[in-house]
Amino acid sequence: MIDTINEFSTADYLNMDLLRFTTAGSVDDGKSTLIGRLLHDTKSIFEDQLIAVEQASKKMGDHQVNLALLTDGLRAEREQGITIDVAYRYFATPKRKFIIADTPGHIQYTRNMVTGASTANLAVVLVDARHGVVEQTRRHAFIASLLQIKHLLICINKMDLVEYKEEVFNDIREDFDDFSSKLEIQDIQYIPISALKGDNVVEKSTNMPWYQGSTFLYTLENVHIASDYNLVDCRFPVQMVIQAQSEDQPGFKGYAGKIEGGIFKPGDEVIALPSGFTTKVKSIDTMNGLMDEAFPPQSVLMNLEDDHIDISRGDMIVKPNNQPQIGQDIEMMVCWLNEKQMVLGGKYAIRHTTKMPNA
Repeated sequence: MIDTINEFSTADYLNMDLLRFTTAGSVDDGKSTLIGRLLHDTKSIFEDQLIAVEQASKKMGDHQVNLALLTDGLRAEREQGITIDVAYRYFATPKRKFIIADTPGHIQYTRNMVTGASTANLAVVLVDARHGVVEQTRRHAFIASLLQIKHLLICINKMDLVEYKEEVFNDIREDFDDFSSKLEIQDIQYIPISALKGDNVVEKSTNMPWYQGSTFLYTLENVHIASDYNLVDCRFPVQMVIQAQSEDQPGFKGYAGKIEGGIFKPGDEVIALPSGFTTKVKSIDTMNGLMDEAFPPQSVLMNLEDDHIDISRGDMIVKPNNQPQIGQDIEMMVCWLNEKQMVLGGKYAIRHTTKMPNA
């Protein structure tokens, strides 16, 4: 467990501290079961939770513990055996901490999948070994590419139902390889698993000796995400202005937000946009204390030397040598999820950094 960020270098923090990942795939591919198995086999659930799931499984007539119930928390989800909303789960191993977004597979809940994947470092796409790559599999993989998720982990699940055959795994991998050539994802890995039986989830499977790769957990613990962040272009969107009065710091003013790019240090010259006024970073603070440097994806409180500059929510603090291009023309790729089609010439609200129109 990390007590203070200052004990680690930038690379150490990005590699070791936290991995956000999302699960996606078609209906009944086993997303919730996989996460339930992961939590169960890593002993990341409390005894009373397991007892509650065992009792719920018996009421539903299951002959074994339904691990999917560990993430399907809504009553409608448990009754129908489907995932509707995004379920967030947290667990940790000695090597890394994790935030899981278990997302629904039904096409009508695709927007919820986008929500869960929007902050992910890695996307796990499950494929039913019996059915192979289907339309929803492609849709979720494309959305992961659209959201610029750098790492894609294809888990070919339910290998126990196809007698753990290597040729089934190879055929699905080749099929997805053909499709993935259209995606902008460089790191794609494949793992044959059985979430129900636990094969290659936490422990290596003895039923698939032909597979020489890593388990699901080992891959999550060791995926390299340090190079995923932009440490060159300094971008700090202001989320909140905090003013406080104390004996030590009368009239204190700080700017809270999440660093989206670059490395900020006390003493750095910065520019507040859109005003264009310049000042210097006085200090950078977190719940763990003052920092010598801050970098993405850390959330910090930045104190500037000149606190008379008018900076408010939605403004952005950058460095003079790599300012963003300023203009009124915007080029974007849109993931449109409304049933009503997007209209050319229509009026749409766009969030700019942390600012919304009329906000």
